[in-house]
Amino acid sequence: MIQAFREKKDIHRTTASTIFNIPIEEVTDTYRRYAKAVNFGIIYGISDFGLSENVGITLKEAKKYIEDYLEKYPKIKEYMDNTKNIAVEKGYVETKFGRRRYVPNIKSQNYIIREQAKRIAMNAPIQGTAADITKIAMIKIEERIKKEKLDAKILLQVHDEIIVECNDNIKDMIANILKEEMEKAATLQVPIIADIRISEVMDK
Repeated sequence: MIQAFREKKDIHRTTASTIFNIPIEEVTDTYRRYAKAVNFGIIYGISDFGLSENVGITLKEAKKYIEDYLEKYPKIKEYMDNTKNIAVEKGYVETKFGRRRYVPNIKSQNYIIREQAKRIAMNAPIQGTAADITKIAMIKIEERIKKEKLDAKILLQVHDEIIVECNDNIKDMIANILKEEMEKAATLQVPIIADIRISEVMDK
């Protein structure tokens, strides 16, 4: 999976090829959709029922897809188990940068509450690290704007998006700054790829 990211392949199509054991050129849009649901859902503790509801398959099929996925990507199962164990032991988990998310309900006697805490524990280091990277990029972008004395300002941050307003004559320069600073905000095992969009109005 890491190699697929490094080679900038379609990660969902690659996953479908792996878990369904078919050549990548034979992966249909339906198989890709199943793989996408598993890729995004499994690391957050999606259940057989949740996956079956999400993509419209039977519980038996959903269970098999999850089992096949974890068999093909054992390091993901290892991460999930280790993260839950750390949460139980310490009462918190951390992002790549050391920011903590406390999960006091990880030892709850209530099964539903405890399982929810486990999902939070698995989710927090991933989404939290992404949030940290975005904030680091924002700081670096602001520093570049001030250093280069550019007529631009950060307007808004939405999830992993950074929206900057600037004069039309420097839009390409600002776009390059955004791409540079977002892509080098952190060093990971896989590249960070930033997509830049220039618009005259606030857009999606």
